[in-house]
Amino acid sequence: MSRVGNNPIAVPQTVNVEIEGQKVAVKGPLGELSLHCQPQLKVVLEDSQIIVKRKKEDAFSRSLHGLTRSLIANMVQGVEKGWEKKLELIGVGYRAQLNGEKLVLNVGFSHPVEVAAPEGIRFAVADNTKITVSGIDKSLVGQVAATIRKVRPPEPYQGKGIRYVGEYVRRKAGKAGKVGAGAK
Repeated sequence: MSRVGNNPIAVPQTVNVEIEGQKVAVKGPLGELSLHCQPQLKVVLEDSQIIVKRKKEDAFSRSLHGLTRSLIANMVQGVEKGWEKKLELIGVGYRAQLNGEKLVLNVGFSHPVEVAAPEGIRFAVADNTKITVSGIDKSLVGQVAATIRKVRPPEPYQGKGIRYVGEYVRRKAGKAGKVGAGAK
């Protein structure tokens, strides 16, 4: 059984937390985020620590406890330091470039693919093959990075495509018929 929900969340000096009923608002140097908590939980700010408590001990409340604590901890880290995901393009002629706020991908299609940055998300491109998606909302950063990866996911035969930095792509063998085809 997980005990994540019982851990207090340390609030840094640069972050301001306001709790009004079930709404938790977090302000920091990078921006502002808010979360509406479920009525089964109570969020308390004590001595620069956020504590999430359950009102009942049923299974649903226990399942929300750790989730809510993790969401609030991600908000605190997001407004203080931010979140980022790094992707890389593998393939001959594959490249990425910024066109204003849009990311333009040339990944083997007959046309370039444009990905618009939602509000609160920034793109950075290094060496035409490395993309960094950054922002303060962890779930939005992950969703945008997954959307970019979905344009051309890595394929298992040659390994070409868009992948996360450090992602392992299991390779498959190609056709076996070419090896001994004319040896009769």
